[in-house]
Amino acid sequence: MKDYHRIAQEIIQVVGKDNILSATHCATRLRFMVKDRDAINDKKVEAIEEVKGVFFTSGQYQIILGTGIVNKVYAELETIGLHTVSKKEQEEAVKNQEKGIKKLMRILADIFVPIIPVIAATGLFLGLKGCIFNDNVLALFGADTTQIPTYIQTLVTVLTDTAFAFLPAIITWSAFRVFHGTPVIGLVIGLMLVAPALPNAYAVADPNSGVEAIMAFGFIPLVGCQGSVLTAIVTGWFGATLEKKLRKIMPNVLDLIFTPFFVMLITMLVILLGVGPIMHTIELGMVGIIENLIHLPFGIGGFIIGFTYPLAVITGLHHTYVMIETSLLANTGFNPLITLCAMYGFANVGTCLAFFVKAKKQNIKQTSIGAMLSQLFGISEPVLFGIQLRFNLKPLCIMLFSSGIGAALLSIMNIQSNSYGLAVLPSYLMYIYEGHQLIWYFLISLFSTILCFVLTCLFGIPQEVMVEDTIAEENAYFIAPASGTFVPLENVPDETFAKKMLGDGFAIDLQDEFIISPVAGEVVTAFPDGHAFGIKGKDGMEILIHIGINTVDLQESCFTPLVSLKESVKQGQPIVKVDLKKLKESGKSGMTMIIFTNKDKLQIEAANQITAGNKMHLSFS
Repeated sequence: MKDYHRIAQEIIQVVGKDNILSATHCATRLRFMVKDRDAINDKKVEAIEEVKGVFFTSGQYQIILGTGIVNKVYAELETIGLHTVSKKEQEEAVKNQEKGIKKLMRILADIFVPIIPVIAATGLFLGLKGCIFNDNVLALFGADTTQIPTYIQTLVTVLTDTAFAFLPAIITWSAFRVFHGTPVIGLVIGLMLVAPALPNAYAVADPNSGVEAIMAFGFIPLVGCQGSVLTAIVTGWFGATLEKKLRKIMPNVLDLIFTPFFVMLITMLVILLGVGPIMHTIELGMVGIIENLIHLPFGIGGFIIGFTYPLAVITGLHHTYVMIETSLLANTGFNPLITLCAMYGFANVGTCLAFFVKAKKQNIKQTSIGAMLSQLFGISEPVLFGIQLRFNLKPLCIMLFSSGIGAALLSIMNIQSNSYGLAVLPSYLMYIYEGHQLIWYFLISLFSTILCFVLTCLFGIPQEVMVEDTIAEENAYFIAPASGTFVPLENVPDETFAKKMLGDGFAIDLQDEFIISPVAGEVVTAFPDGHAFGIKGKDGMEILIHIGINTVDLQESCFTPLVSLKESVKQGQPIVKVDLKKLKESGKSGMTMIIFTNKDKLQIEAANQITAGNKMHLSFS
């Protein structure tokens, strides 16, 4: 069983408790606000068990642990007494530090993240509809689409069309929330943008529909804002800003009614008569540019998108893509952009497999398999920061190339999803609406994975992970057996230990009553009074733990043994309890020696104060 308390202690020790202003966590990462980022040794953090990588962004030092682990380590941080805050509180602090493009990316993410599940679910409904309402599929059961009752068709249409029909209302609601307005006012204003009384924007754009825009003042076209994502975002910003200003000046007795009245009236007039048509024109231009890029000959545009999207993820610019994808879906019914971007997730899987197969170091193998499991369900930080950016960028470059090639092939084959929000394994659900789309997407995604795997195996595995774990590295998982002050062995006031007659080691001047096993192994020596124990680790290392100096002469034992001879012990398991008060009253020192009886010339990195359970980095020559 993992010792999450020890992992939390090690993280605090390396990052520095006094250096941490606050801590929170997300699905995969611990997020620290720190005083001095440069004071943190990234290599030491990455050496801690379960840590898959680190990076610093948006004013936060982030440690990647992975799903299912981060919440357990965070819970231990709270028990230690670290200043923890809610994710919302820390995000507010980060927002206050952000400026320019980073602030814009954060705003877009906050607007779109809550609505992604709705669009993804709608895409799944569309996929199932395309699969079931298919004459070829129904023919297998001796039926066709003409036999489907009208009420079933109507119910299915409600499921598949509602979210996109009222998309501007959903976005305006979310934007009002982000810009600190009243969300329900935003929802109502958003519904006004697509009110049935207005000419439908799609119908007006179709010359064969016979529907024309209503001309206000003889020259302003008045139409609905169906499919206009930019208009909805601007509406949310304008309306929320107006509401906040009005509430500052509106008398309290009038605020409840008149603030919403003026916000709804002014925002509707400004958007429908001025901003809306301009924003929709800009948005259609953006969609046109993306579509033209995607359809460049020989898959050139697809390669560019597939190659650059992972870089956008690393820098946080990928939130912009969600806005464009939403516009594509709203205006065309399809989303080829996510199809091209998705190849980087499959290429990441190839990277993880290559490191798992080729790496000799066990901690790298563990990191790669954990990162792959996360990536299969769309969480890419462990592989991006735990592998690709960690090892001289070669794995990253290979992944970018593999992602670009896969995207180019998809572009040539004209493959496109009918939704967004699903990545890697779940992403196949976005293509079940048509067999041709699903088969080609599956084949090309598999090709991207294999291509990245082969190229990484050949050119991307660094030499440092190809070397077998050395004794020093095995003993990097040696943990401190007790809490107290570190003392070099030569400074111990006992000649037998100071001259290293029994072997090299170090000492701890005890400050806590429990002594734990520093390794997993077997108790090979156990004195009846409990003053000394010998433990043989699973790697063959023999460790003598001797508590106090001349404590064998004690008339009354100060020790309570918690293990017995030949007993198997786990790393971190308490082996003896020391009565420190009685020990001092007897005139004996609490100096505890840790001797490696079958090793020579110990080299050790240790702080002045040692905490039981913290990892200690040892090596022998």
